[in-house]
Amino acid sequence: MKVAVVGGGSTYTPELVDGFARLAGQLGIEEIALVDPAAERLSLIGPLTERIFARHGYPVKVSWTADVEEGASDASIVVIQLRVGGQEARISDETIPLPCGCIGQETTGAGGLAKALRTVPVVRELARVAAKVAAPNAWIVDFTNPVGIVTRALLDDGHRAVGLCNVAIHLARRFAAMLDVEPERVELDHVGLNHLTWERAVVVDGVDRLPELLDSRLAEIAGEVNLPPAVLAMSGTVPSYYLRYFYSHDLVLEEQLAGDIRGQKVADIETELLKLYADPALDTKPELLTQRGGAFYAEAAVGLIASLSGAPGLHSANVRNNGTLPFLSAETVIETTCSVDVDGAVPRATAPLTPEQRGLVAHVSAYEELALEAAIHGGRERVYRALLAHPLIGQHKQADRLTDLLIAANVDHLPWAR
Repeated sequence: MKVAVVGGGSTYTPELVDGFARLAGQLGIEEIALVDPAAERLSLIGPLTERIFARHGYPVKVSWTADVEEGASDASIVVIQLRVGGQEARISDETIPLPCGCIGQETTGAGGLAKALRTVPVVRELARVAAKVAAPNAWIVDFTNPVGIVTRALLDDGHRAVGLCNVAIHLARRFAAMLDVEPERVELDHVGLNHLTWERAVVVDGVDRLPELLDSRLAEIAGEVNLPPAVLAMSGTVPSYYLRYFYSHDLVLEEQLAGDIRGQKVADIETELLKLYADPALDTKPELLTQRGGAFYAEAAVGLIASLSGAPGLHSANVRNNGTLPFLSAETVIETTCSVDVDGAVPRATAPLTPEQRGLVAHVSAYEELALEAAIHGGRERVYRALLAHPLIGQHKQADRLTDLLIAANVDHLPWAR
């Protein structure tokens, strides 16, 4: 099997490669192609990829190229993990909303819309090119944020695509450690939209252990997702840490106005990582990579790819709703626990959401529909409508001002705005 990684120049790539090498028994990878226009980065990450596989004694052909057709040729799996505009754009996404009284975050709110506007057209074109040359029935595995919106764009274009995020596996591993059980025994009732999910059950050997965890480890779990314990106790769930931007909006805004901007920290970490990757003796992922984010990214990717390649399993994935949440359209992309095999990912039946969960999901889902329209078709009015629809913005004055700020900041990536 050949795997193509579009965005292979990402500093995340050694994490993914390390997972491929460590968990080789679950896969049958014979070739991995890294695709990226950043030749300088590929010249560091390509050789490091070879060294990591060699260290694990896993024979695999490694290649790297800027040409999507070359890299994706005959690939059975095409992983897309890119950031249009790099860390500079992320810092813009996280700072531009602040003077408007809105939080700055790369996937949520105004920053998430800016990222979608830049990203969706690029991913659609890359996927179109890759699909022409990939193996028959190849799968696209999308890690590119905002995952829900990007995955919807890929599915609407007719691709065999599944979106993946590391939030669920990160929490599952933390729960396993708290319960002192093997991670493989933990099954989550994970449901919502990408970066807007709740864990409603933590099942071990058929028994839901979440009530026990919330009773005995409430403060610890609340700290893990950076939310007040009362929120978890009231709901009987563990919200994703991205719910902090909704449940603690003003506190987050206060922190960001005081200078707590994640993008700048990540940019500094990336600079140091690239220096480490240049060391010809390095043949493992460096410890600094853990500070980059994306915990258990590799395990999530390997598990999903293994199931899509013939080893059925349960995975949290971004897929069509198709009636799973009856208040959303069939075409909506949700994130939930799915049964995955060579035919794709199918959501498991799930209990209804509570009214407060349902209301928030419906609200953000409507925004995502408008965001996708704006990303595909462009136009100031479409951008404004998406911002006005987002529950973290929702006021004319802020939406109107942010529309002009986002378009101006991203004009180099928006042909329709020039």
